[in-house]
Amino acid sequence: MILLYTRHNFILTPRNLTTTSGNVRLKIPKLKGIAFETAIIERYRRRESSVEEALIEMYLAGVSVRRVEDITEALWGTRVSPGTISELNKKVYVHIDAWRNRPLKSKYPYVYLDGIYLKRNWGGEYENVSILIAMAVNEEGYREVIGASEGMKEDKASWLAFLQGLRERGLTGVQLFIGDKCLGLLEAINEVFPDAKYQRCTVHFYRNVFTVTPRSKVREVAAMLKAIHAQENKESARQKAKSVVQKLREMKLKEAADKIEKGIEETLTYMDFPYAHWSKLRSNNVIERLNREIRRRTRVVGTFPDGNSALMLVCARLRYVASKDWGTKRYMSMIHLEALDVMTDSQVTAG
Repeated sequence: MILLYTRHNFILTPRNLTTTSGNVRLKIPKLKGIAFETAIIERYRRRESSVEEALIEMYLAGVSVRRVEDITEALWGTRVSPGTISELNKKVYVHIDAWRNRPLKSKYPYVYLDGIYLKRNWGGEYENVSILIAMAVNEEGYREVIGASEGMKEDKASWLAFLQGLRERGLTGVQLFIGDKCLGLLEAINEVFPDAKYQRCTVHFYRNVFTVTPRSKVREVAAMLKAIHAQENKESARQKAKSVVQKLREMKLKEAADKIEKGIEETLTYMDFPYAHWSKLRSNNVIERLNREIRRRTRVVGTFPDGNSALMLVCARLRYVASKDWGTKRYMSMIHLEALDVMTDSQVTAG
């Protein structure tokens, strides 16, 4: 039987479609007695994929939800709801989780470690949630964010689980870890990567010394500390540190002298590596810059409902930043490290 459809047996259903050119009002035919779908516009679709991508891009770039609403209304004449943005981000989180757990196929001579604390609302009470972050320089000299994970706090158990996860994903070739002296970090490194060395961040070390230094003496003590790390080799730095400790004791700054005496050796490890890399190895400032990008985004959010929400937003921001110049521009030349490796191998063979 042949059915003839005329204007009497179908109706036109109005549909709104948000496009890059604005909001378009469409009339979709709805036939009586038969299901009809257009191949051009997917069923229930309200936005072009390019518009969805723009919404996601704005959110990941750090634009607040309210600002996204204002921008969409100004550009396309339609105000996108927070619920819509939330649904779009659920799609993104699948890809972010895959990125966070991707296999690590390169070798990473230098790995920077740090943790950032955010707030979450747990049953009406606010508490800290720690996100552990690993940034590395690969064998070609490019920076990569290689790991991010939730840790209840920066302790040995959290760092151990984090480092074991990195190793299971393929982290190899690590010669140096750079980070603050967090609780349990050094023990975890020694357990998971026993052949790697550890460099204590000089910036955090200085701050630690300043906590026991009178405010009036901070500038003078800072100059002394910088003089230690301005030496041309490790032995000279050790000798300079001894003279600084002696000077501080003469100034009646015993606590500052004790901190330097006990901790200075951990801050000199970078001197075992190529001189051309020293300025980028003695502190984890490179990861601190990433943390500032995270803070800029999370400050807009405020508190999180749970740790996973915090982790996903942090990873989204890290992934976004890493896709820009930060991750596509060579950070350091690895020729110097290769030459040092060859020299070391020759010395071992000769020995």
